[in-house]
Amino acid sequence: MNTPLQVIEKNVHEVHVQGQDLIFHVPSSALFAADAATQAVLAKLRQESLSKEALCAALPQLPEKELNSTISELLALQMLSDGSPLTPDVPVQAVSQVELDTVVLNINTGCNLSCTYCYKEDLATPSQGVKMDYDTAIASVEMLLRESPEQPRYTVVFFGGEPLTHKPLIEKVVDYCEKRLSALGKSVDFVMTTNATLLTESWVEYLDKHRFGLSVSIDGPKTVHDRNRITVGGQGTYDVVRKKAGMLLSKYRSRPVGARVTLTRGITDVETIWNHLFNDLGFAEVGFAPVTSGDITSYNLTGEEVVEVFDNMKKLGEYYLEEALHHRNIGFSNMHQMLTDIHEGHKKSLPCGAGYKMLAVDHAGELNLCHRFTGSDLDTFGSVHGTVKHTELNSFLSQRLDRSDTGCDTCHIRNLCSGGCYHESYVRYDDPSHPTYYYCDLMRDWVDFCITTYAQIMMHNPAFIDDYITPRKEHFYESA
Repeated sequence: MNTPLQVIEKNVHEVHVQGQDLIFHVPSSALFAADAATQAVLAKLRQESLSKEALCAALPQLPEKELNSTISELLALQMLSDGSPLTPDVPVQAVSQVELDTVVLNINTGCNLSCTYCYKEDLATPSQGVKMDYDTAIASVEMLLRESPEQPRYTVVFFGGEPLTHKPLIEKVVDYCEKRLSALGKSVDFVMTTNATLLTESWVEYLDKHRFGLSVSIDGPKTVHDRNRITVGGQGTYDVVRKKAGMLLSKYRSRPVGARVTLTRGITDVETIWNHLFNDLGFAEVGFAPVTSGDITSYNLTGEEVVEVFDNMKKLGEYYLEEALHHRNIGFSNMHQMLTDIHEGHKKSLPCGAGYKMLAVDHAGELNLCHRFTGSDLDTFGSVHGTVKHTELNSFLSQRLDRSDTGCDTCHIRNLCSGGCYHESYVRYDDPSHPTYYYCDLMRDWVDFCITTYAQIMMHNPAFIDDYITPRKEHFYESA
């Protein structure tokens, strides 16, 4: 049977790095060198569809055995088609059961700060904050065990407002989890994002003892940080945050501490912010979160500024590569995470673990898709005091699995992006299942940059991946 062979373009993304021709295999997120036979086959079939026999006759310069082997490999990788049905990128077309291993506890709607850009719809001042009670927190942990009893390891995230405004609950929940899960032969990780202002030496010792994964919200040098991260009375908080963060970093030993930076309108200088937080203050990692769809539109980056942010991230990425080739780690979280996804061949059917691996619990016990949705108008998915609404949750996730008629099904970064952040889609389109199209070109360019960076590291210093990328999963929690 002389079935014509065709190139499956949506599965093939060619990359040229330092004179080498590489192929990014989209279905597996794998990167490999394109040998002469592969290049010749792809080039010829892009000119015209040919049967296997006709293709061999058209490429007489290649040994028949090598050519047959190449064709077979490309067919197996679904980079070529002989008319046989293709295996879909997303093998499961509908979610029938979630695999929860993480719960985010929004333990207080109150915060001792009043950051101007905060997205939290349920945010309140300390005196007006509603605190989660002990029974709700424990019911959240039991919900994890009930829904996913086979998991060997769970993660409990303390969130707010500012979680350190509810220290007694943190202590009680940690004590309960360690005893309860230890008795079951399971382990637990604790994670917290904090503004650092309420840290004390005794609390740093406590968090260190229980190996909390910590992220500090800090936006950069004083002139940048104090623009938005202010007290309820309107005063900048940089001085106190720097002092408390310095104390934390000098004493914390169990895990590296990361800095989380929020980029708002007028703030795009990624390199200067990174340099201050990494080199001056000593954070192990610095990650950047551009604000593009916040409720307060005056804080959203303009379209031109978003482009500038990505350009500046690539400039920092160039320095990242330079240092990586000398086996030095500059702690650029955004680059770290993308290199991790590429190296491990991540194949994301969904954009993140929200709803599938993780649920967020508000102070009343209602189950939200993630921490960014607590207090929003999006319907919740049950309660820890009742049951999980499996039908509704599975239906929601299944909508995002369906890539037909979205453009995502042919995009070469589809398995590293999977449509983008649910909350961004919700704010911009009023539909959390809608792909974040306004990011598409920028994300494709960023991923391509990371692919070429990864290729150069693997060519010249692969030990960097082993020493700095692979181990970080044990230390840093990636929520989204």
